[in-house]
Amino acid sequence: MQSELMRNETHSVGECSSSTSLSSQRDIEDDRMIAVVLSEEYAELDGAVARRLSNLAPVPHVPRINSYIPNLSDASLDYQRLLQRLKVYGLYEVKVSGDGNCQFRALSDQMFKSPEYHKHVRKEVVKQLKDCRNLYEGYVPMKYKKYYRKMSKSGEWGDHVTLQAAADKFAAKICLLTSFRETCFIEIAPQFEAPKREFWLSFWSEVHYNSLYEIRDAPISHKPRKKHWLF
Repeated sequence: MQSELMRNETHSVGECSSSTSLSSQRDIEDDRMIAVVLSEEYAELDGAVARRLSNLAPVPHVPRINSYIPNLSDASLDYQRLLQRLKVYGLYEVKVSGDGNCQFRALSDQMFKSPEYHKHVRKEVVKQLKDCRNLYEGYVPMKYKKYYRKMSKSGEWGDHVTLQAAADKFAAKICLLTSFRETCFIEIAPQFEAPKREFWLSFWSEVHYNSLYEIRDAPISHKPRKKHWLF
């Protein structure tokens, strides 16, 4: 997924003005200062991912399709912000392949402790889209049949509509730790029943999803060495 971003957006890097670059640099410096303060404040936190993020107020979720892919410069700054947040909260990403299936791979890892069941996850989400058209059609600005047929294809990027469909299908609250500057934490809850489980994903905004764990809860096969575990 990242490589596709590089191909599509490298030409836009030169379009960023010097004032925009300076502003972006100030944003990163501000984030670093915030990260230091939060690191000290939450140094004693322990427990599951949910407890580590319990101080954050989730932003209401609005399902939408993918419409904007950031340019290379903005995406790089966003990724640094996400890394800082992971470090602040002591969380670990199980990185999944950036082959266009990352949302479904990350969900698969949360469900089965393996990203390799992404085809099954995609199939179930698309079935939800087809069977419950009235729940999602209003969020899709194209012919709905064309949309869910497109989503059935391997390599097609998942979006916030498919996340809502996954939450509904699997009766799960899907929690995103994001790289958005103004939106750190998003919750996507089932629409018609109480969630029976939680899935935790990191979201390099509009670019890539990974599966998220507290370091001690990460699958053994994915656990990093104690040093450099974040990167």
